Parts: sequence; structure tokens; C-alpha cells
Amino acid sequence: MRAGYAVRVYNRSRAKAEPLLAEGAIWDDTVGSLAASSSVVITMVGYPADVEAVYFSPEGILASAKPGTYLVDMTTSSPELASRIARAARERGLHALDAPVSGGDRGAREGTLSIMVGGEAEDLETLRPLLETMGKQVVLQGPAGSGQHTKMANQIAIAAGMIGVCEALAYAQRASLDPDTVLQSIAGGAAGSWTLSNLAPRMLAGDFRPGFYVKHFIKDMNIALESAASMGLSTPGLALARELYGQLAEAGGEEQGTQALFRLFSDRRV
Repeated sequence: MRAGYAVRVYNRSRAKAEPLLAEGAIWDDTVGSLAASSSVVITMVGYPADVEAVYFSPEGILASAKPGTYLVDMTTSSPELASRIARAARERGLHALDAPVSGGDRGAREGTLSIMVGGEAEDLETLRPLLETMGKQVVLQGPAGSGQHTKMANQIAIAAGMIGVCEALAYAQRASLDPDTVLQSIAGGAAGSWTLSNLAPRMLAGDFRPGFYVKHFIKDMNIALESAASMGLSTPGLALARELYGQLAEAGGEEQGTQALFRLFSDRRV
């Protein structure tokens, strides 16, 4: 809206949309009515089952959108589902992109997300000005499903990296070092990463509030493991991360942020 676009909104809980409504967004009572009234429909929901429901239900997006409408799913979801949506959209004269994002809660607020796109190049170029209001890096990765595959690669890298950051900080604590001082040194060297710069300070402060929920990261890792297995690829680092995050969730941490993994390695306990 701040970039000049008119925005319509639907959410299962209207209360969560109130800040947008207060700024001038228009509320729709159903997904179908929103899709029928929009030239571009952007979705971001929790799980692949939610994506399937909002797109394929009898009163969902595919059944309700007018020919020529652009559909952009920014949920981290299944590459196979993204391909199905694209095929169904094409049959109905619609344009579909899968465009998951990375950059955390801060990137979302500041419009600096990395957006990984699967679909037709012409469709992306049509929507690029809109997507660039949300992300500083908008890259076409290939045909439908490629955005989701790229997000899986992103999550695999994060999963293994998160273990390394937690172990490094726990090691510094056990060696009686000041972990904040250690962080100053290693974040500026070869070990530097987004996780080290943005989440490690939260770990050390005991701030485990969610930017990205543990339960959603587990969902992403499950998709990545399934996709890797379907391609005959072994991902032992990802499997270990999934096991550790499973332990964290079972101990009551599924509603915390992903940085809460540190609690399994440090002197803190869930």
C-alpha cells in the first residue's frame, strides 16, 4: 500500500489483518471473493495442505479467479504442489508463480527479502515492480516448482548452519570465554553468516521469541527431506537438524523461534 498498490485482504482470523485494514486495505470475507476481485493474488499460509485448500477447493482461488489473473504463492511449500498449481492455472488462463522468500521477520518488515521464483519469465517481469516492493533480490530460478526447490536448498543450508552456530557459542561458554566477544570476532571472519549476525545475539540474550517458528522450520525440513529422497540424494546434515528440532519441539519449543535450538546445546534447558 505504501508503494501505491490497492490491497485486498483475507485471513482466517480477521483480527490479524486489522493493522492493514487500519491503513486502508479492503477486507474480503472469503478467499474466493478476494480472488474474483483481484488482478494479482498473493498467498502465504502455513503448510502445503493449506496451500492446496486455498487453491484447489471448490470455492478457492483457481475456481474463482478471472482469466488473466496472476497467482503468486509465497508459502514455503512442496515443489510438486507448485507445479500442480501452475498446470491448473494454465488450463484456466491464469498465470502462476511460486515465490518463497528468505530474510526473516526483519526482511519482511523492511522490504529486503530474497524472493526465489519459479514460473514463466514473462510473468515474473510483469510482476517484478510489485515483488520488488517486498524484496531486494528477485531471481527467476526456472520453471514452476524451481522457486520451491531453491527454498529447500536455502533451508538445508540454514539447518546445518544453525547447528554450527549453536555448537560454536556453547563451546565458547564452556571454555569460559565471553560469547559476545567471541561473536564479534567470528562474525566478521570466514564463519560469518546471516544466522551468526542476526540470530546468535538473540541466542545469547535468551530471546527465543519467534521470527520464524520452530514448527514451520520442521515442516520445511520435512519437505526438503522428502524432495531429496525422491531424487536419490542423501542429506545427513539435514537429517540431524530435523532430529534435533524434533527434540526441541517435543520439549515444548515448537512455538519458539528457530534460534531456540541453542537451548539444547547451552546451559539453558527447555
